[in-house]
Amino acid sequence: MATVKVGALEIAYDRVGQGPLVVLVHGAGVYARMWQPQLTGLADEFTVVAWDEPGSGRSSGIPPGFGLADYADALAALIEELGLGPAHVAGLSWGGTVVLELYRRHPSVVRTLLLVDTYAGWKGSLPPEEVAARVEGTKRMLAVPRERFDPTVPGLFAGEPPAEYVPLLDAMGRDVRPETLGAQLAMMAETDLNDVLPGIEVPTLLLWGELDARSPLSVAHAFREAIPGAELVVIPGAGHVSNLERPAEFNRAVRAFCRAHS
Repeated sequence: MATVKVGALEIAYDRVGQGPLVVLVHGAGVYARMWQPQLTGLADEFTVVAWDEPGSGRSSGIPPGFGLADYADALAALIEELGLGPAHVAGLSWGGTVVLELYRRHPSVVRTLLLVDTYAGWKGSLPPEEVAARVEGTKRMLAVPRERFDPTVPGLFAGEPPAEYVPLLDAMGRDVRPETLGAQLAMMAETDLNDVLPGIEVPTLLLWGELDARSPLSVAHAFREAIPGAELVVIPGAGHVSNLERPAEFNRAVRAFCRAHS
């Protein structure tokens, strides 16, 4: 583990390997360990960095009013601190929304974008009734006492979670900070980044689980229509957390794309 100071925040990250820089941005309610198969599977060819975003894992908590732009600025500061030039930046779910905001605010730090099972914000990618249902579900989840708090949301996997990663998922679930998760999901409900998509000028990979129930393939197709030259790779049999459900196929797609554009 390494850390970087961004203002008053201390941000932790894992770094392995050597080669072109690949930065992995996790979803809401988890942290860098969700990228375990990528940290081990891509380090032979790339410098792979996975952060614990502010408010998660080993990083500092978020102050009041910390918003999407602040997440993007912190991510840009980390990439700049690494000193390895523009990065291949991959974001899954909420992490992809952060990465889109990063591109809006700091395009010079981005070599390519890898948008994984993600959204242009819930508001930007889902029907209003679905957004409303998720907001209500979030309120119910956060209203229970801390000892009964369960951050699990439906539809993360196409089937049962892969047995080898159940201990990892359980450990991350125990470490979720309710205040962070609530803030992130509230941001998602209010965010629409569709105006960013047509202006993307770097190579972009859309990497999607075929059976993603959280961000269905219709979202991926909308992204492909909006982002000039975007490439779509669909991972058969995978759900929303495709990097854990089908890691071999996931890593193969990431490797081929980043190799082609390094």
